[in-house]
Amino acid sequence: MRILIYSYNYYPEPIGIAPLMTELAEGLAKRGHTVRVITAMPNYPERQIYEGYRGKWYLNEYKNNVHIQRSYIWIRPQPNLLDRVLLDASFVVTSFLPALFGWRPDVILSTSPSLPVCVPAALLGWLRACPVVLNLQDILPEAAIHVGLLKNKFLIKVFAALEKFAYHTASKISVIADGFVENLISKGVKPEKIEQIPNWVDVNFIRPSSPNNNAFRAAHDLDGKFVALYSGNIGLTQGLETVIQAASVLRHIQDIVFVIVGESNGLQRLQQYCLDCGADNVLLLPLQPRKKLPQMLAAADVGLVVQKQNVVSFNMPSKIQLLLASGRALVASVPESGTAAKAIRESGGGVIVPPENSHALAQAIVDLYQHPKKVKDLGIKSRQYAMEQYAFEQALNQYEDLFESLIASSSKLAPGIVRKQEV
Repeated sequence: MRILIYSYNYYPEPIGIAPLMTELAEGLAKRGHTVRVITAMPNYPERQIYEGYRGKWYLNEYKNNVHIQRSYIWIRPQPNLLDRVLLDASFVVTSFLPALFGWRPDVILSTSPSLPVCVPAALLGWLRACPVVLNLQDILPEAAIHVGLLKNKFLIKVFAALEKFAYHTASKISVIADGFVENLISKGVKPEKIEQIPNWVDVNFIRPSSPNNNAFRAAHDLDGKFVALYSGNIGLTQGLETVIQAASVLRHIQDIVFVIVGESNGLQRLQQYCLDCGADNVLLLPLQPRKKLPQMLAAADVGLVVQKQNVVSFNMPSKIQLLLASGRALVASVPESGTAAKAIRESGGGVIVPPENSHALAQAIVDLYQHPKKVKDLGIKSRQYAMEQYAFEQALNQYEDLFESLIASSSKLAPGIVRKQEV
């Protein structure tokens, strides 16, 4: 198959959708498929184009048999509303040319966010007479409105129209959790158009190991400590102030250390909050290179998943799969009825406490600190569940089957057109 992946985020960006789309593209290429990726100049999470990619309109790269076509975007470190609009618009415009003039794909996979990408992906699918799969990692604009990121009434209407357009033009919609399915059906999307394929984790790369003799612990003076680790995005939906408040509550227990790993802008804000709260038991560290991710996760006694109360119920942080695969016990400060809470409950590998409740979070961590056997038992269940539900090869099989079925259906509907364009 010739597969085109249309994704705003891709390697070398370290968190979010980028690692997932990179693994998917490279996994498909390893299985013998021809894979091309349309993406932006790398910029996330710092929101500035990486060194070596600046000053360029277009750039072609090849990595692990994947052809990566990058295009210029308008990006600002502290974006206002206009900057955000220009960011999406710039990628829609600049990315379409390399997408159009490359080889004809058999199938297109478009990821959302960013939602406006559905426009060039749909147009390309129409021009090339090939099916388009819309991969939903979040549901916009609903999620953005819910947390107060999108307030402009005109833009809300524009994004609502884009959402309808995306669902209508996609041949199939792949979603990462059942909460997405319920949401789409409530909006009139036919169930047969929806395919549930959970996000994955490479269980051969991320695997359990002892926190003893751990390079990450040694490098940051964490040996002998009980480590509660948060690693990932520091934004509007996480509410990491709750973690710092919990750390402040527990600062009298010298063996407990909180480690927060994230982007520099977010860390600067949290540093001031730590000082305000007197939380001197919090270690703030920059995002780690991907090759060090297994060591970092293994350094934790418990992994933290944090969401604010107002996060939409279907939000599913990708860090859950990573923590489960690493065999860590999870402590999740998340809405009780949300998708994240459901996944952790089903895994049997974690404890759920009410969101934005620092005392409940602190109590859960103290309980695990005092009961090491419970930590071990939760970790065993975590790893087992990740192996059964989130193994990368399983997700790869599902995407392969989905693509093949769509291509077969497309060939039956318009065999003459397909054969002509493949010549």
